[in-house]
Amino acid sequence: MIKWLSKWLRKFHRWIAVPTAIAIPAVLILKLVGNKELMEIWEKLEKIPSLLMLIMALSGAYLFLIPYIAKGQRKKRSQTKEE
Repeated sequence: MIKWLSKWLRKFHRWIAVPTAIAIPAVLILKLVGNKELMEIWEKLEKIPSLLMLIMALSGAYLFLIPYIAKGQRKKRSQTKEE
């Protein structure tokens, strides 16, 4: 189960990285331009980059911890086999 979850989460993390990488520079450009019409549109979509960054942080933290989790599970299995 964990291998399937890890593969799926890795793909999901990669696909979320693309819109995040596009959204952040787009936000900076919109704020620098300062056009009132663009700013009105942006106010409706303002939470999207923050949400994408939160998803990236959570999935990235899990992906970072996978090797440590697996190492602990291997160690636990080897201890139970020895007993």
